[in-house]
Amino acid sequence: MRGSTQVLVIGGGPAGSTTAGLLARQGFQVTLLEKDRFPRYHIGESILPSCRPILELLGAWEKVAAHGFQPKGGAYFFWGGEEWEVRFSELGEDGANAWQVVRSEFDALLLGHARELGVDVHEATSVKELEFDGDRPVAAHWAGEHGRGRIAFDHLVDASGRGGVMATRYLRSRQFHDVFRNVAAWTYWKGTKKPAKGPDGAITVASVPDGWFWAIPLHEGTLSVGLVTGRDAFNSRRSELGGVDEVYHRALAQCPAVRDLVDGAEQVGGIKVEQDYSYVTERFAGPGYLLVGDAACFLDPLLSTGVHLATYSAMLGAAAIGSVLRGEVGEQEARDFYGSVYRQAYERLLVLVSVFYESYRGKDYHFYNAQRLSVADRDKLNLQASFDRIITGIADLRDAEDVYRRVQQHLHGAESGDPNPLANLNKQHEIKRAPVSPDRAVAGLYLTYEPQLGLRRTQDPDGSR
Repeated sequence: MRGSTQVLVIGGGPAGSTTAGLLARQGFQVTLLEKDRFPRYHIGESILPSCRPILELLGAWEKVAAHGFQPKGGAYFFWGGEEWEVRFSELGEDGANAWQVVRSEFDALLLGHARELGVDVHEATSVKELEFDGDRPVAAHWAGEHGRGRIAFDHLVDASGRGGVMATRYLRSRQFHDVFRNVAAWTYWKGTKKPAKGPDGAITVASVPDGWFWAIPLHEGTLSVGLVTGRDAFNSRRSELGGVDEVYHRALAQCPAVRDLVDGAEQVGGIKVEQDYSYVTERFAGPGYLLVGDAACFLDPLLSTGVHLATYSAMLGAAAIGSVLRGEVGEQEARDFYGSVYRQAYERLLVLVSVFYESYRGKDYHFYNAQRLSVADRDKLNLQASFDRIITGIADLRDAEDVYRRVQQHLHGAESGDPNPLANLNKQHEIKRAPVSPDRAVAGLYLTYEPQLGLRRTQDPDGSR
């Protein structure tokens, strides 16, 4: 491994490989350290159409499309006694816009693509310690299959996922939400039935009395089926029923929409569990570093937003760092832009998921009441002002707009206790897209793709535009 690099990326998942690849395409020297050896297992298999333009910018879309993943036609919801679908075909007419992916294959494809673009990739290599000059990280001590060493860098991209090198070891600023303290338990099934409703290849989302199930068809012939429920209720039932398997199968028996799909099918492998996975870091950026993807924040998987946030933050990060290295913008203004735009995208989804849960009509179930944003969460967000900023500045998840309208309609007619703080906001504002023009600038900057990915000021220091 070289002794220094312009940009060091920690982590080779979609956030890290996309950031690294986009920077390498701009001609910068990028080194990526990944603690695992790919391919490796990962959950988060349902990809949204919002990832497509970023993968196209990366030059990886054709590889993804040719790989053989299951095309994802949209989503079908069985939610609180009601049903509806979201069709992605309305977003484009030139083939599939989204996929259901086996993450071990998808992530390896992206990491291999980054390597082809010139990224110096080192797998099975862990960051043991970071060196700082004041608050700025300047070097990393690593250990891998070929020994140990030190690498200096000008900029650090922390894409280390839930492990969160910067957030958990150094900043100690990760905060778990009062809501979404849930457990996900999932496994895979072979020989399942095809859903009778919904677009081809759709994810099925179906509520149960104290949670909900996902069902995701994968190209290798299995169906990913996962339960999301409250942490306390899960632990209580596990003790009562005797184990994780019993909790999972008892809940599955209460979910006809998914139970019918696996009737007569074979369960492949054991049940995997994760919990307390919704969090946010106080700062997404600082002197010489950016946190991208799950290293900065992670949200309840209800709307399949994990890879979207990973690739979206990667694009923002590569634009910010690229413009700083070219001397086009200052480091402080670039990281202000990055932190503001990524946080807006995350907060918008936080609000959307919370509103979605609040739309559940079975208000007597504790799980759905527990998903409401608490007073503390609302105060931290300044929810009304935050949402106004988001929808008048950046609304990055185009395919969520239809879901949002439907959820608002459900809320408008639902029997609810507290008044909905977001009622009718969608009627008062036009949802705009990413900050790609001066009139949509954030912190005085906006994204540009020509002549290459970067940031541009609405007004240059000399007064020109």
